[in-house]
Amino acid sequence: MMAPSKKQCVAGPLKVSKPFNKSQISGAIADMVCVSKKDANCMIDAMFEVIVAHLKKRSGPGEFTFPGVAKFRVINKPATKARQGINPFTGESMMFAAKPARNIVKVRALKKIKDIAK
Repeated sequence: MMAPSKKQCVAGPLKVSKPFNKSQISGAIADMVCVSKKDANCMIDAMFEVIVAHLKKRSGPGEFTFPGVAKFRVINKPATKARQGINPFTGESMMFAAKPARNIVKVRALKKIKDIAK
């Protein structure tokens, strides 16, 4: 008895001319790991939920490392006072508004990605 034929997985470098949207990303993942596009889309959504859980205020550690790709960290930016400055476009003096303290997410590319960009 013959086993059912399996879908051929695409291996090797992916050729990209324009940035992918979510549908194209899930299609590429589906082709590479031999799963349906629906399953690949679920993987992307699940990865997003894992990142959110790590960065969520009060409940998460405030840091997430996507192995080999990037590190996400929640940083507390302190409040700034209103200050006098110069408008870079017109050169005239103006007042910059005060900003409250806030939490922001910083993303830092890891070594593999930095090496690719060189």
